Amino acid sequence: MRQRIVGACVAGLLTGIAAVGAPSAMAATGPIHPGVQTFTDGAQCTANFIFKNASGTYIGQAAHCSGTGAATDTDGCTAATLPLGTPVTVTGASRPGTMTYNSWIAMQTAGETDANTCAYNDFALVKLDPADVGKVDPSVPGFGGPTSVGGAAVGGTVYSYGNSSLRLGITLLSPKQGLVVQRAGGGWSRTVYTVTPGVPGDSGSGFLNATGQAIGVLSTLAVLPVPLSNGVGDLARELAYADSHGVPGVQLVPGTQPFKANLLGAILGKRRLLARR
Repeated sequence: MRQRIVGACVAGLLTGIAAVGAPSAMAATGPIHPGVQTFTDGAQCTANFIFKNASGTYIGQAAHCSGTGAATDTDGCTAATLPLGTPVTVTGASRPGTMTYNSWIAMQTAGETDANTCAYNDFALVKLDPADVGKVDPSVPGFGGPTSVGGAAVGGTVYSYGNSSLRLGITLLSPKQGLVVQRAGGGWSRTVYTVTPGVPGDSGSGFLNATGQAIGVLSTLAVLPVPLSNGVGDLARELAYADSHGVPGVQLVPGTQPFKANLLGAILGKRRLLARR
């Protein structure tokens, strides 16, 4: 069984395919970057990567971050969701972004019938206010990259950066490393194990392969048949669907920092950064 892992604000939880060059207007370092928290009508998720097309600059999150149904509603062709145009608070931004693409809405509008696409296409784009574009750093904290869009085979090493409020501000737990254990959904998804596993609020986190390519977006937590694993949607397929269903020409923006496949280095780098604050 799979379930969405979107989180509410932490107080509420405790109580109850090629990349484009980084635009010169973007910052080499900045407060808006992969891994920041996003809040959609109170639901907290984690952003994955930065994207761009002729219409603007976007930060990615999971489509289900705007879902209005139960956590077990994972079929995007039938699940209820907030509409396009919904404001999204992006940590580090001075103004709310706007949800301008949601794969669940796109599939329902198109009358999508492919079961795998409906089950695993879980991707949304939040358009950043022009006033905040200069605050964007497309690099993944700790690891650097992404370098481009790519894939990962079963047994391949993957890296991620989650930022759930459930970790109570312990950001040294944000960098993660893991393995792909199986493919699912006819290529639409990968099942991965990471240390630590994705938890509510990590939904939408981006995943990188061993060479720094962006491979996917954290979507679900599996209870069965692979307990405590996470489902990671295939970014290449999700971007292709977005390109043909409402966001033409959308492409990944590569990081300004070189990719380093070093979990310990990512953790220690985070520790040094916190010590300087």
